[in-house]
Amino acid sequence: MIVCRFCTSPLTEVVADLGVLPLSNALVTPDGLGAPEMFYPLVIFVCDRCFLVQTPLAEKPERIFSDYPYFSSYSDDCVRWGREYFEAIRLRLGLGTHSQVVEIASNDGYLLQNFVGVGIPALGIEPAANVAAVARAKGIESRTEFFGSAVGADIGGRADLLIANNVLAHVPEINDFVEGLRLALAPAGTITIEFPHLLQIIRFVQFDTMYHEHMSYLSLRVVQRILDAHGLVVTDVEEIPAHGGSLRVYAQHRGAEVSARVESVLAKEREFDLESLDAYRAFSEGIARCRRSLLRFLIDAREEGKQVAGYGAPAKASTLFNYCGVRSDLLSYTVDRSPHKQGLYLPGVRIPIFAPEKIAETRPDYVLILPWNLRDEIVAQMAHVRDWGGRFVVAIPRTEVVA
Repeated sequence: MIVCRFCTSPLTEVVADLGVLPLSNALVTPDGLGAPEMFYPLVIFVCDRCFLVQTPLAEKPERIFSDYPYFSSYSDDCVRWGREYFEAIRLRLGLGTHSQVVEIASNDGYLLQNFVGVGIPALGIEPAANVAAVARAKGIESRTEFFGSAVGADIGGRADLLIANNVLAHVPEINDFVEGLRLALAPAGTITIEFPHLLQIIRFVQFDTMYHEHMSYLSLRVVQRILDAHGLVVTDVEEIPAHGGSLRVYAQHRGAEVSARVESVLAKEREFDLESLDAYRAFSEGIARCRRSLLRFLIDAREEGKQVAGYGAPAKASTLFNYCGVRSDLLSYTVDRSPHKQGLYLPGVRIPIFAPEKIAETRPDYVLILPWNLRDEIVAQMAHVRDWGGRFVVAIPRTEVVA
């Protein structure tokens, strides 16, 4: 029996069944093309008691995250968002050389480098050794381990600012993780938690953000419940554009004052009826329409003698292509700025990944933007595609030519 990772109720309500897929970041090496890959069911459930939307754990976190191919610094938007966050939170909390900042899932230091640069003590907790090594090279103290109650107890209430951006959704033991937040947080400290907003995922059919590494899909109300169970309170919330529409939640120890913006976002969730199973049934139907739309476009383009290439090799590309059955006969290749991905292949579908210069060499008729949340950045970077009449395309929430 599969149970909810928060309230332990049996999970019976299926939001989406995306089939049997590989781990989305398990990129294939050239010498591994003849080797078997591991595939796992990707079924998303919603708990009919607490309404946490979730994917059961398919593989040990150590296998998924200990050697990770994602480096935030290769996205100009991520670097810019990190700098903007730093400037805003430093002013909001009055952070200085006397403060202690701790970031969980600190990646390659794209965010903490801003704090370290002005002398604010900062510690990163990053389980991927290869990624943490890059942060250390920037002078950022980094602990290579998974965060939970044991690490939180070791930090021992010293974190004036505790950052958990885009990590809560990846956590299999969500209660242990949040208890760690409570233990690490200073008495008057602040936690900021960012995550893709379930409201936007459902509303805009962002099903490609669903993969084995993403174990929870979060609404403000559910996060509020989880934090409250561990003596923490949501004090404020901001709606931000990252990842197709995210929330930045502020939390403190119980008893802190709560902003009116919290109720405003909760009201939007109630209006969309996120605690009704009808919303999730409509989402499932939207996923099927999205698949048909993408396949129709790619098949028509191929029949007309047009070439379609991809831009980006994010985790969401693996879900999209494996679920839709897209292989190199329909999409010749994709490109990515990260040298850690170039020369490899997307898992399952074995679509090759090249450096961005490949697009200028082959001049495809269409460039399918796979990290659609970075659409504006990519269109600006690849503006030369228009020189030969090339067009840009996105597949979510439906396939359309956008520029």
